Amino acid sequence: MALLSAFLLWLAWPPIPYTAPLLWVAFIPLLFALENVMRGDYRKKGMKVFWLGGLTGVVWNTASIYWVFNAMNAVMPVYAAAFVSLIPFCLAALLMALAFRLYYQLRKCYPIGWSLTGLVCFWIAYEYLHQTWDLAFPWMTLGNGFANTHQLIQWYEYTGVYGGTVWIWALNILLFLSILSARDGFARSHRRKLLVAVIVLIGVPSFWSLWRYTTYEERENPSNVVVVQPNIDPYGKFTFLTPESQLDNLIRLSESIAQPNTEFFIWPETAIARQGGFDEDRFYEHPTFLHIQQFLDTYKNGNVLSGIEGYRIYNSPQTSTARAFDGVYYDAFNSAVLIENSAKLQYYHKSKLVAGAEQFPFAGALAFMKPLFKGFGGTTGSYGRQDKPSVFYSQSGIGAAPVICYESIWGDYVAKYIEQGAQFIAIVTNDGWWGDTAGKDQHLAYAKLRAIETRRWVARSANTGISAFINQRGDAVQRTKWWVSTAIKQDINLNEEITFYVKTGDYFAYAGCGGSLAFGLMILFALAKRKNNR
Repeated sequence: MALLSAFLLWLAWPPIPYTAPLLWVAFIPLLFALENVMRGDYRKKGMKVFWLGGLTGVVWNTASIYWVFNAMNAVMPVYAAAFVSLIPFCLAALLMALAFRLYYQLRKCYPIGWSLTGLVCFWIAYEYLHQTWDLAFPWMTLGNGFANTHQLIQWYEYTGVYGGTVWIWALNILLFLSILSARDGFARSHRRKLLVAVIVLIGVPSFWSLWRYTTYEERENPSNVVVVQPNIDPYGKFTFLTPESQLDNLIRLSESIAQPNTEFFIWPETAIARQGGFDEDRFYEHPTFLHIQQFLDTYKNGNVLSGIEGYRIYNSPQTSTARAFDGVYYDAFNSAVLIENSAKLQYYHKSKLVAGAEQFPFAGALAFMKPLFKGFGGTTGSYGRQDKPSVFYSQSGIGAAPVICYESIWGDYVAKYIEQGAQFIAIVTNDGWWGDTAGKDQHLAYAKLRAIETRRWVARSANTGISAFINQRGDAVQRTKWWVSTAIKQDINLNEEITFYVKTGDYFAYAGCGGSLAFGLMILFALAKRKNNR
């Protein structure tokens, strides 16, 4: 039964189309498995509950994000890649298992209704932890599962993805209780009330969302944007083409479809690069910058928003990530830059860094593991980062949110760009690390959620993934194919209105974390009471 839940969760997950509603029932087999354990004549029931929950999580996670191994295996031996891949495959599953174990502890002391409410709170607390700590990987947040069925979740503009997590769990619990009531011989009226609640909980949000989807009209405020997909193999970036050739290719693709009124050219993550990166404080003197400005001379209001590999030099260690080199200190950045027809440069330094690849997790506490980590091919130093997002403003006053790759998974983080005045979202990414797998499709699908939450167009430039334009309803109105060198253009509508979600953030997550604390105290109180009785 636990494996059946894992199968249903995988089948419902992007990029498989039209299966997301399976999430409404996917946990029911597991809940019955746990119920049978708790009611059965088993020894060490708590451990059995823990392992059943963990089994579902491991199988579901591994089947859905198997592609993580591809990226690892490309830069390290198979045995090392398999070991490192266990972190995203198993860590979330371990936290899921802990949530089910705490649910069992509640069931020993409190009614089933309170215990299931506690389970939802513990689950949300796990998801929130897994998007905030140094090992953050919120890829499998339950509310992401409806990314390819975005017509049903237009209300994310009020709740964000955590509203989806609560919705999915509430339906699973109501259906579970309905079946359990029938099995236990509860009155028919009791079962009828539960089924009515299920119908209302499915029908009201879904029909409202379909109505919102079909009636939503964008305010006309057009801006012409070009998105470029150069298709450079990330594993041979400086092997097959020189930096100058790569820049010429970006400009050629941009010019092939540009219009005189094009305002933004979006180039992907690390598109502007060379061995060792660029000194950000002196980039305006470099021939690369001058070449880009020469290209922009044709476009009166043109701007290039691109990923760039950069660094900054200090005389002293001004940041916790600064590294010593030849008597000075420096920070390396995975950045975005806005280049216009002047010497002015705007930089944004990626904040949500990939654990292991871009930052060493818990660097202070785990410093002793750096030699081992280096042997496995991971980084032993971290990129520099910003504490909060910043918006790029063009000369004409248009605000763009420069979101770099992995950052597009955080709804609350992207919302902070909108609070600062961003009128559209520019995602620059490089999804070629994973190959032609579900990873690139999932990453694209999650961008739809950001469009709905913020009601902003998304212009997505992927080096070797899928580039796209996504409108304010979450529709991918244009998308490229995998592994092609191309460019696309679109008149997008800029938006200045602020959604309820942008104003309030992940309040469902905050409530869930508060609830998990309250239910945790209830467990401690029950344990203390039992000890006193003994």
